[in-house]
Amino acid sequence: MSTTPPVLAAELAQAWADIQRHHPELPDLAAPESLIGESSSACGHELSFERLLHEAVHGIAAARGVRDTSRAGRYHNRRFLSIAEELGLDHPEEPHPSSGFSLVTLTPEAKRRYRPTIERLQRALKAHTAATAADSARTFRGPAARHGSSGGGVRVKAVCDCGRNVRVVPSVLAQAPIMCGGCGKPFRIPEVVGAAAS
Repeated sequence: MSTTPPVLAAELAQAWADIQRHHPELPDLAAPESLIGESSSACGHELSFERLLHEAVHGIAAARGVRDTSRAGRYHNRRFLSIAEELGLDHPEEPHPSSGFSLVTLTPEAKRRYRPTIERLQRALKAHTAATAADSARTFRGPAARHGSSGGGVRVKAVCDCGRNVRVVPSVLAQAPIMCGGCGKPFRIPEVVGAAAS
């Protein structure tokens, strides 16, 4: 059984809904598929429930009109920390010099509360990783893969027919379609007019 990105996106949306049950002010997750295939340098984690809860902190901060980061979103301040604690995330005593309190971890209580959600998401992530690893054995991914990079690179705007957009590394989009949660169609990188004319 392989887990395609739309299935993983659905699992992410379900996990987000599980968080919303405990924190109703959390806005809906607009594009769960945008989290697939990316790592977050700010929070220091690849995609996981812990990372999703970290993103939920930012969602609640936005809903409350709280500025929880500075330095172009890299430094997570004490307002971020305060909301993170409400959601069941623990933190180091001292902030990191460049990322502040971004490196949060689940408290034992949060692990108990979200255990079924965490287990379901871990199964989906494991299946997704296995499916994409099998595919990438036959696919050239460029120098990032050869040198052990997470595949990070310059993100470009990918759009869907309903007008929504996400920022994505082109190689991530090339691995498999990222489906829009709004209209169900795939995101695509629009052709540059100047390049199409030449």
